[in-house]
Amino acid sequence: MRFSNVLPFAAVSTALVLPPQETFNSIAVEDNHRGDSFYDEAPKEKDGVLSSIKKHYEEVEQTSKSVWDTVYKSSKSVLDSAFETAEDAQDGMASWMHTEADDFYDGFEDHDHPPHHGPPHHGPPHDGPPHDGPPHDGPPHHGPSRPVHPPHHGKPNQTVYQLISESKYTEKLSKLINKYPDLVETLNSTNANYTVFAPTDKAFEKIPKHAPEPDEMQLKQLLSYHIVDGFYPAGRVLLSHTAPTLLKVDHLSNKQEQQRVAFKIGLNGLTVNFYSRIIAVNIFGTNGVIHGVNSILIPPPSVISIVDLLPGEFSTLELGLSKTGLLETLNNTDHDGGTLFAPSNFAFQKLGPKINAFLFSTYGVKYLKALLQYHVVHGNTLYSDAYYSSDSSKDDHHGPPTKGIFHVDLPTLLKDRKLSVDILRYGRYINMKINAFSRVTVQDGIAEDGVIHAVSDVIIPPKDIGRQGGNEAELQYWTGEEMMVEELKERLAPLMDKSDL
Repeated sequence: MRFSNVLPFAAVSTALVLPPQETFNSIAVEDNHRGDSFYDEAPKEKDGVLSSIKKHYEEVEQTSKSVWDTVYKSSKSVLDSAFETAEDAQDGMASWMHTEADDFYDGFEDHDHPPHHGPPHHGPPHDGPPHDGPPHDGPPHHGPSRPVHPPHHGKPNQTVYQLISESKYTEKLSKLINKYPDLVETLNSTNANYTVFAPTDKAFEKIPKHAPEPDEMQLKQLLSYHIVDGFYPAGRVLLSHTAPTLLKVDHLSNKQEQQRVAFKIGLNGLTVNFYSRIIAVNIFGTNGVIHGVNSILIPPPSVISIVDLLPGEFSTLELGLSKTGLLETLNNTDHDGGTLFAPSNFAFQKLGPKINAFLFSTYGVKYLKALLQYHVVHGNTLYSDAYYSSDSSKDDHHGPPTKGIFHVDLPTLLKDRKLSVDILRYGRYINMKINAFSRVTVQDGIAEDGVIHAVSDVIIPPKDIGRQGGNEAELQYWTGEEMMVEELKERLAPLMDKSDL
């Protein structure tokens, strides 16, 4: 299957978010000075996303961990360390740089930092005011673009809805919100806090003229996807990999009704869903905070659509799913959420030509089915920083803490075999490994019906080596050593349906 509509393709760009230990590469195609369109140029970029990750990974992997360790150890808070440089630099840049953020802030006459006695919020403390020291006299800053902080004028006295509706730079967004009284009521209410990722009017200009106009329900879903449930100032956005929005979907776990967005730090700065750059942060209202973004956030497609739209990386996986009949299984959105650990084409190549020839042969396809079933988790949706279990007898897991190790065993479509997942987290730095061996190279591919993680190796089921000294059966995990076809068959045969043998 192939998807040629513009909006479904744009949505796939929301899917792949690189963890900090990966190369900080971005496919966002946007040039404020030339007015380039993301929608026009994205097709050129999609095939090279993961290939460029592999090309630069080894160089970046060793340095990124030390960078993050230095950041967290040397600063009193994540927020201070992340934005101190940007705040200092912006004081000296005012005379020579005029950005989209400058215009955006001009439209909010009352954008203020929250009062010390403002509404309750969840998560880290409020962001502090920008640096008030003397401007720098050095050369302009040429590093990655960073979101700009608003000036500090005192306590906020307007709701986030009022701020949006009165700004001349969010007129199009305001006009759309006004079509839905319940959204207006939500953003005006002070009973809870919300975070709005507000597209500027320029963001709407990126929509191609030939793009189909969404109906009322689709439009409301799109608007709801821009509103995060909770208070996420810049510091909390920086610490988070994902966050829940007000968009409710039918294809996720019963414990997860809200679709999530993902945050990434790359060469293009701080982004939402990989391509929408945050150009302004911390415009505080009495009931939340607004961050300006330069592209509209499109609700994500299904897991299978993501695989289909990235043939440069997942064509082997898609071929395997199609030959085994699993493509139809995964394309059925009746399931309640799920997680796909997707091996790239390179991961299949690492198995060697003999095993690949066997798996994709007429005789070996039944073994290929069992192998791919081991990569599919139904009902359990595991993000890098959040976990929704299908087990109604257990409380929700919320992923690893800000610092520490989180472990979970996930049931797969392959009977009697689970995936052992370990997540190491240190602030924003998150490392995921499967069966203590296969590394997740691209985390948090947000999908309509779950999440997709790209993995560095095809995950081979462990072998039952029998009871040892009267204890429970011991499982022998594969750790990347060379494997022969016969050994692969030996591992898979006991786990396959008898009808397939």
